[in-house]
Amino acid sequence: MSISEQAPAYIRAISPYIPGKPITELARELGLAVDSIVKLASNENPLGMSPKARAAVEGALAGIERYPDNFDLTSKLAAQLGVAFEQIVLGNGSNDVLDLAARVFLAPGRSAVFSQHAFAVYPLATQSCGAACIVVPARNYGHDLAAMRAAIRPDTRLVWIANPNNPTGNFLPHAELHAFLKTVPADVAVVLDEAYNEYLAPADRSDTLAWLREFPNLIVTRTFSKVYGLAGLRVGYGVASAALADLMNRVRQPFNVNNLALAAAIAALDDHVFVAASYELNRRGMDQLVAGLKRLGLEHIPSHGNFVTFKAGDAAAVNRKLLQQGVIVRPIGGYGLPNHLRVTIGLEDENRRFLAALEQAL
Repeated sequence: MSISEQAPAYIRAISPYIPGKPITELARELGLAVDSIVKLASNENPLGMSPKARAAVEGALAGIERYPDNFDLTSKLAAQLGVAFEQIVLGNGSNDVLDLAARVFLAPGRSAVFSQHAFAVYPLATQSCGAACIVVPARNYGHDLAAMRAAIRPDTRLVWIANPNNPTGNFLPHAELHAFLKTVPADVAVVLDEAYNEYLAPADRSDTLAWLREFPNLIVTRTFSKVYGLAGLRVGYGVASAALADLMNRVRQPFNVNNLALAAAIAALDDHVFVAASYELNRRGMDQLVAGLKRLGLEHIPSHGNFVTFKAGDAAAVNRKLLQQGVIVRPIGGYGLPNHLRVTIGLEDENRRFLAALEQAL
């Protein structure tokens, strides 16, 4: 028996996460100039990082030899969010926080519930703990909360919900979500993944963190990777009851958020002008892409994030033709949507180039 076979079967059964193709990889493969490629595959902020965050990173370089101290970021988040210091869990991106939740609540003999077409990290985090995945069929590409409640078993210890959902962009009205939480057994944790929360229209926003007082089994996760433009620095956070946050912090790696990420996140929280500009750019870009997809006669899923998922027929062939033109989008066959592609909203010129390339690819 080989050494690899000594790993638990549930580890060997995991399908690795496949990220969006990097610009440099496509440049190597096709011999294209790096600056000629448009990447709209990974839901990154096309404006880059906050200017205040960039300045903070440059200032933090002087102390890079020191181990990180997360006190300042945790304190700032607690103050801005109106929660206690003890309720914050920092992560190396919000993916890290999702993994912490899985490690706390899941194990062999337990199960987790999530929707079809939901974020790929949910099955990864569940399987890595040896727990069973209960995948609930989607309704109109989004979460079917009634069916998810019905799917909870006696061995279920975690429910994953993304709102808005990635990669489909669906949004659950907060009244429906709140009603669902009331029906979940108190001994089942619910992770509410709000990575795209800052892209919601004002009318769709709600203080979900206030629900923590009502639901001690709720964990809300957010990230600095999207609207704040810090995807490469990897910093996110979770908010939960002090008791749950304590458990998650027990399994959290020491110094899991580095000095540069901490400094950038602290500064980004104060850059309200940048966040407003990012939101407005996204709103205009969404209108531009949706209008272009309609002009091309392509069906799309209405999105509340910074991306649009659309039906492309032979999506694999269309994707290959886009890559040949130096345009990177995201195939999502791994999400059970083999005929769809997901495109991130970019700058106006990037969106225009994508639509022209898509027309050619079709």
